[in-house]
Amino acid sequence: MRVDRERCIGAGMCAMTAPEVFDQDEDDGLVLLLHAEPPTAHRAAAQLAAGVRPSGAITLDEPESGRS
Repeated sequence: MRVDRERCIGAGMCAMTAPEVFDQDEDDGLVLLLHAEPPTAHRAAAQLAAGVRPSGAITLDEPESGRS
């Protein structure tokens, strides 16, 4: 999973949808990625957050084979 802070508009949808994976920078309100490879328990929320982002700032990569 990757985030593009230059595309982020600071809407906060990702942090509200998957707070275990995303946060917002206190200074500029832009996305902070807490876990590039979220644990299985948080992967569905991370996928949902990637889908609701208004700016396209989150790229969801497929997990590597054999890893969760």
